[in-house]
Order: sequence, then structure tokens, then C-alpha cells
Amino acid sequence: MRRLFSVMMLLAVAMSAMAAKPKFEIKHVEPLSWWVGMNTPLQLMINGEGISAYDVSIAPEDCGVAVAAVHKADSPNYLFVDVAIAEEAKAGTYTLCFSDGKRKYEYEYVIAERAEGSRERQSFTTADFVYLIMPDRFANGNPANDSTSDTAEKAVRSNPGRRHGGDLEGMIAHLDYIADLGATAVWSTPLLLDNENGASYHGYSCSDYYLIDPRFGSNELFKTYVEACHNYGLKVIMDVVPNHSSTSHWWYADQPFKDWTHQWDKYTQSNWTFSTNMDFNASKADLYQMESGWFDRSMADMNLDNPFLLHYFKQWAVWWVEYSGLDGFRVDTYPYNEKGPMSQWCEAVMAEYPNFNIVGEVWTSSIPQLAYWQGGNANKDGFDSHLKSIMDFPLHDALRAAMTESGSHVAWGQGMTRVYDVLSHDFVYHDLSNMMIMAANHDTDRIGDVCEGDSRKMKIVHTLLATMRGMPQMLYGDELMFRSTDRTKGHPTLRVDFPGGWEGDEVNLFDASQHIGSQKDVYDHTRKLMTWRKNKDVIHNGKTMHFIDRNNTYAFFRYNDSEVVFVFINNTDAVMPVPWSRYAEIAAGLDVGTNVLTDQSITMTGAKVEPMSSLVVEFIR
Repeated sequence: MRRLFSVMMLLAVAMSAMAAKPKFEIKHVEPLSWWVGMNTPLQLMINGEGISAYDVSIAPEDCGVAVAAVHKADSPNYLFVDVAIAEEAKAGTYTLCFSDGKRKYEYEYVIAERAEGSRERQSFTTADFVYLIMPDRFANGNPANDSTSDTAEKAVRSNPGRRHGGDLEGMIAHLDYIADLGATAVWSTPLLLDNENGASYHGYSCSDYYLIDPRFGSNELFKTYVEACHNYGLKVIMDVVPNHSSTSHWWYADQPFKDWTHQWDKYTQSNWTFSTNMDFNASKADLYQMESGWFDRSMADMNLDNPFLLHYFKQWAVWWVEYSGLDGFRVDTYPYNEKGPMSQWCEAVMAEYPNFNIVGEVWTSSIPQLAYWQGGNANKDGFDSHLKSIMDFPLHDALRAAMTESGSHVAWGQGMTRVYDVLSHDFVYHDLSNMMIMAANHDTDRIGDVCEGDSRKMKIVHTLLATMRGMPQMLYGDELMFRSTDRTKGHPTLRVDFPGGWEGDEVNLFDASQHIGSQKDVYDHTRKLMTWRKNKDVIHNGKTMHFIDRNNTYAFFRYNDSEVVFVFINNTDAVMPVPWSRYAEIAAGLDVGTNVLTDQSITMTGAKVEPMSSLVVEFIR
């Protein structure tokens, strides 16, 4: 009996020891895969219970792929492993081998062959017209994924602040519509997993940087989407958010390092004052709160001063380009990132893809502050962001204000003079071709609301977007003068569903035959100009000459050695004669041209422009 009792005690102790030591499991290895021949060094972030106690090697040995260094984190559940990939290394499946001296575990890791020409890929340029989609509100191609068991928020289409069900399949199904409008690039708001309990449809609170939200589709479907876009001649711009992640991100409860995200004794929000980056008089305390304060209680502010996090984001960006075939990035809330590390991030992406383009959201009405953020700008503090493109919010503001100040009697400096004034500051910018111009996006009031449903004003706005310097960007539905459902309720109601994108919709506006009245008028005008713009180098790369008037009209020329395009905006309620002789310094000898909107010949001497309308005329020198 004593012997049996002793055996049972030994078994109990053994079972207790086994229970105390959890089963080893590798939960995450990121990046998910890699490629031979890359410029970016590979550093694996490996997450698993107690993994810091394990040694790591790679099999087979002597294959050109080996562990160069292993770094432990503050949390025992992470390892950061530098992997050396020799030039002669072959693509294939390699084995990560883990051992603590007693136990051994293996994990297969793929290092693939790069696509031919990947490094030389081209990106979006001033020749492109960018169409902005909010995926959840564009089209529902697969109702079965509107709500999923592994995500928190469920779809409620009747609620403007909840998910409505738009997805990648819906986007793919309507690429023909986008291409036919004249667009050559598509930017969608984030598609990565956002697993917040509410308002997750916008995607700006990322819960997994390597996973497409299952309510939109899958990683593989995103690759299919990119390929489909390319088949329609559309470049793909991915919206990325390195400044903050969601508190629902899998790493948030167990962060690799204590300074992985910015920590405060109590919740502290950013002061939103990114002028502290270039303000010689700014206090360090204000700059720190701007960079390190959180955007929202559910958006943990990432600390890019941590070198492991910075490298994580560098190779994450490269991974998505290489994996899916992307053509560009749009970076959200750009100035709220630590500017030094973000400059390195841009440099790293460009080092991998020299022809790549990245546009940053720098939301300011200050022209000097905006210019500061464009790479190559001659900043007094010597800072270079290496950010190639910037979003032209000063022009955005001027366009919108001018449309609220139409008519023949405006105060000094109002109306179209605002647009003239913004362009008069172009000397401040380093590269005018790499400026994204827009009248609205997913965060601003609908331009249809600003124009109060006046199709004449909408057409003026789209004439300007099609003919001014920079890269035009248009929010989905603005070509049809979409309006918010209830402006008093903020962003959710301007992010309206595209009629026809859901089964059972009474109207299908993806079908041009169903466009009627003012919507048709705006659509036809926009399509005509944006299609014409595609092959006009004089618009893409030409110079600008404009003329000041205080009567709420605006005239400018886009020109090069062989072509001239004349644009006249009449923002008044009267017929306005074109003062052609006033433009003699550039217009001499250019009396007869082609009206771009009608395709008819037009004689400029004596030409008149109807109230609240625009004239676009092209000439061959």
C-alpha cells in the first residue's frame, strides 16, 4: 500500500510540473515570409511563451541562410532574430530550429524568389488621377463576410457609425467603373484588421499589421485585387498607419519592450500641434506630447525611437509591396510620428524601390509648415524627411472657401483670389509635381455639401483638379456629387454607401445609364476632363502662369514647348468676357484652339464664359 501511495505521489508531482510548464507554441513569426535578393535586412520578430530561453538556428546549414544575431526583449515571450541571407542563397523553405538544451522545436519559414523587375517597379506620379475608396462603404461583393466569428464588431448597415459590409470582392467587381471614369490609381483607406468594438469600419486602428480584415477578405484576395487593378491600368496605393495601433492588437497586452508604445502615468492625448517639429521657440515638453501623446484611448501611440519597432515597420512596408505588388503608400497622420525615425523609414522603402512614391498626410493650412515635410526641402534645421509627396491641404482649403464665396461681389482676398494666392506660394515647395491635390477626402465634409448641391460649382472644382499642378485625388462619389446624410453627425454620415453596391439597392449608380440630372452633368464633365488628362504631358509636367483678377474669375495657363492649355474660371453670376489681350505675353499667336469640353474649335478673341462655369482650351504651338 505504501509503495502504491509513493507511485501515485510521484505521478501527481510529475503531472503538476507538466501543468506548471505550458506547452511551447510559436504564436507569431513576422514578417510572414521573405525573399532572396532584398536590400532590406531581415529581422524576425518571434513570439511564443518563454521563447527567450531558447537558442535559434536555421537548417539546412551551409545554405546561405543563417542566424546572424539573437536579441532578447524585455518580455520573455519574444526574440528578435537577425537573419543573414547570402547573395548566392536559393529560394526555398527553411527551418527555424529552437532548442533549450532539452527540447527542440521546428518552424518552417519561406524565403521566396522575387518577382522579375520588382525593384524597378514604377509608382504613382503627377500623370495619375487617384480615386479614393472607403472599402466598407463602396460595394458589398460577399455578404457572407459582413460579420465574422473572429472579429468583434458586427455589420449594421442602418447605423452610419457601424460596418456596412463593403469588401474587396465589391471593389474588384467595380474596377471597370473606376477605370472608365479616367482614374489611373486607387487609394483605399486601410484594409488591415481593425478589431475595435465600434467604428472599426474606417480601419485606422490596426489590430494586426500582417492580416487583411476578414470582413474585407484575405491576404490572398488582396493580392488578387492588386492584380485586377493592374489589369485595368490602375495603380494601387496602400494606406498605412505607423503612428498608432489598436489596443486590441495581439501584442498590446504583452509588448516586446517597455517602450514599444508611449507610456504615461495617466491617459494623455497628443496636443495636435505638429508645428513643434519646426518651431524654434517650441518647448521640448510640447514636442514630446505632440509625438508621444495618444490619438485616442483605443489607439496606442507607437514609439518609433525603439530601433526594433522601427525596423519592424520598415520590413513590414517592404513585405506588403513585395507580397502583393503594391505601387505606393499613403501615410496617415504623418507629422505625429517621430520625424527622425520616419525619415529613416521613407529612406529604407526608397532604397528597396528607387522609383516608389509615398504621400504623407500633413494636415495643415500653413504652406511653410507643409513644405517642411517634403523630402529635399531646404529646411533651416537641416531636416530631410525623405518623404516624396505631400497632400496639398492649403489648396484644399482655398478651393472649398472659394466655392462658398461665389457671385459677382466678394470681399478683397475672397473667392477665386484665394486659389491664386495659394499658387502664388509655389516657390516655397521643393517639388510641385509630387503634391496630391484634392477638394475632399474621407475626413472632410463632402465637396457636394460645400457646394450645396450646385452642379455648376462641382464642375468648377473638378476642372481645377484636372488642370492644376500636382496629382488630383477624388473621394468616391464626388464625381456624382454625393452628399452627407446628416452633417450634424460627423464623419460617418459623409462616408455614404455607393448606391448599387448592395444587393437590393433601388438605384445602381455604377451604371452610367442610371445617372440623371445634375449627377449626370457632374459625372460627364469629370469623366471627360480626367480621360483627356491621361495623355497630356503639358498638364502632368508643364509650367503654370496665372493672372490676378479681383472680380471672382481666375485665369491660368499650363504650358511647355509644344502645347498650351488655357483655363478660365467664372465664379460669378454673370457672363464674363475673356480678356484675351491681357494674356498676350503667353497667348500671342494662340487665337484659335480646341474647347476640351466640347471638342469644338473656339476663337478666343471675343470669347465669353457663362456664369458659374469653366472653360478649358488647348493649343498647339
